[in-house]
Amino acid sequence: MHSMTPVVSTRLSVRDVLGDWKVRWGIGRNRYRVTPGLFAVGKPTPQSPVLVTANYKLTFDKLRAELSDIDAWILVLDTKGVNVWCAAGKRTFGTRELEQRVLSVGLEGIVFHRTLILPQLGATGVSAPQVQRETGWRVVFGPVRARDLREFLANGLKKNTSMRKVEFRLSDRMALAPIEIVKSWPFLLGAAAGSAILALPFDGGYPGRLMGFGLPLIGAVLAATIAFPALLPILPFRAFSLKGAVMGAAWGVVASLLVRAHPAGSFAFVIVAAAVAAFLGMNFTGSTTFTCQTGAELEVRRGTIPMIVGLALGAGLLTVSRVLGI
Repeated sequence: MHSMTPVVSTRLSVRDVLGDWKVRWGIGRNRYRVTPGLFAVGKPTPQSPVLVTANYKLTFDKLRAELSDIDAWILVLDTKGVNVWCAAGKRTFGTRELEQRVLSVGLEGIVFHRTLILPQLGATGVSAPQVQRETGWRVVFGPVRARDLREFLANGLKKNTSMRKVEFRLSDRMALAPIEIVKSWPFLLGAAAGSAILALPFDGGYPGRLMGFGLPLIGAVLAATIAFPALLPILPFRAFSLKGAVMGAAWGVVASLLVRAHPAGSFAFVIVAAAVAAFLGMNFTGSTTFTCQTGAELEVRRGTIPMIVGLALGAGLLTVSRVLGI
């Protein structure tokens, strides 16, 4: 093993686990990264595999945690603290960075072979033919999930069908909920402030009115950040904004029944909840391979105006119904 290469453990410490939890909630997300370069796992030799990853520490930790009892080299690219998939789309997990990193760490003097194993989700950012043509290194795209690496390496760098399949399971979707809740704070604040104003004046009935407005409005934001990812596969339509609108409207109906709203108020709650959930639902387009960048951009262009109109219409109707008592 090269004497200057840092050795990393495959066991995550309490600090690592805590860091994982913190970034899930958006705490220190932009600073959660490791220094780009070459790392060793176990006692790698010049024949050991070279695994390439991003310098987002959560990604790095997921990789090394799956390498217990495996001797390997980990080549970390400078992706500006962004995960492999997103960095590939931004081209920071890209051909040029890979070529330059191989040269900067002197990899040709450390290993005898000329094979680099990259995660499959990084394929959009790296041109394997170009890397081989310009550097002589062969790029092999490994499995989607790090947990399949052991089998992949044992099978002579061959993938089966399950290793190629990208899944977006319930656990994967719900892992996104904490950061979406944190990112939606302007909506939560707006819903709370709007509820407080609509519930005026401060008299004996204020707490009841506050609950009557707060449950539908604040609940719409929480439904869009928690229920939406959970129900994503079964919600109708392909566009995430339409999926969100359906779920938001459904919540508006349920909330109206719970608070026994008048017809005008019920209609307003449905419109507002649909607009809010539609907008927040679009946030998930960047978290799943169900969508593409061009499709997401088109959805934003087409959906933004109707969402703004729906939100304004619903807020206005709520105000009018409150003033008129209907």
